[in-house]
Amino acid sequence: MSDQRVRWGVLSTARIAQNTMIPAIMQANNAAIIAIASQNPKVSEVVAKFSIPNFYSSYEELLEDPEVDAVYIPLPNSLHKEWVMKAADKGKHILCEKPIALSVSETKEMIEHCQRKQVILMEAFMYQFHPQHQVVKNILFSGEIGQPKLMRANFSFLIEDRAQDIRLDPKLGGGSIYDIGCYCIHSIRNILNSEPIRVYVHAPADPEFKVEMTAIAMFELDNGMMAIFDCSFDMVRRERYEIIATHGSIVVPKAYNLPEYFGGEGTIIVEKENGEERIEKVYGHEYTLEIEHFSQCVIDGVQPVYAGQNIFKNMKVIEACYESMKSGKWVVL
Repeated sequence: MSDQRVRWGVLSTARIAQNTMIPAIMQANNAAIIAIASQNPKVSEVVAKFSIPNFYSSYEELLEDPEVDAVYIPLPNSLHKEWVMKAADKGKHILCEKPIALSVSETKEMIEHCQRKQVILMEAFMYQFHPQHQVVKNILFSGEIGQPKLMRANFSFLIEDRAQDIRLDPKLGGGSIYDIGCYCIHSIRNILNSEPIRVYVHAPADPEFKVEMTAIAMFELDNGMMAIFDCSFDMVRRERYEIIATHGSIVVPKAYNLPEYFGGEGTIIVEKENGEERIEKVYGHEYTLEIEHFSQCVIDGVQPVYAGQNIFKNMKVIEACYESMKSGKWVVL
């Protein structure tokens, strides 16, 4: 690594790569974008836009580039395992889009393979790097609103043009739980520092696309709390969570996706039982913070805050949700 900057390659010209991750790599103080691979004929426009020095027409060629230290994988969910394994084989550290895989067994195989190859693997839940969530944890720990009892998480948006959307293709790992419910699951586990022990999900499959457009879930957690989440491709955009305690509540209205063009402004609303309300503003660029954290782990040779066992536990909950969805019953983890 030259001058302690991790040199990044990106597999594909996916929208998320162009809109958020490549700009985040460019803004990070310890990272540089040096390569991109795609068969998309418009790749030259992306290369020119971001002044990327190297581009390849195949992912294999990029992985062969000895200059590339780490890769970002924003491919369809069904391709994550294949390219994580191939990147690890070439000694590349890997930041892979969520969900990391489509099953617990795939996830286990990927984590163990990366450990054997001594490369760092992290799933890209960027929201967790926004400092607003640590502020929420501090408020909960302080006891200001009493004993937390229930967390509700919501993530939804409306997919209007459905014909070509990969998120609706079951062969590519489509479905609202895989795509956005995974954030709700992660935030429940992360904020409450607790694991679900029983899950129940109601999520009818769409008759046309054969994936769940909307899912509603209930969790019993190992700390005695309850949690509820809903996710949907069929509703207005909502990205929020709320924690209800014995003497008040906390609402985080912009919980998950705070792109830099929003100024990275997070809001925390604390409401007390006596009617008092306090609003805290917290700023941070979550995508850049994610890249800086991962890159520093590569430089220092240490594991990220969100790694192996934690990734595995999140997938266990996702898999249990799909199991409950199919059986119509509570599933014990």
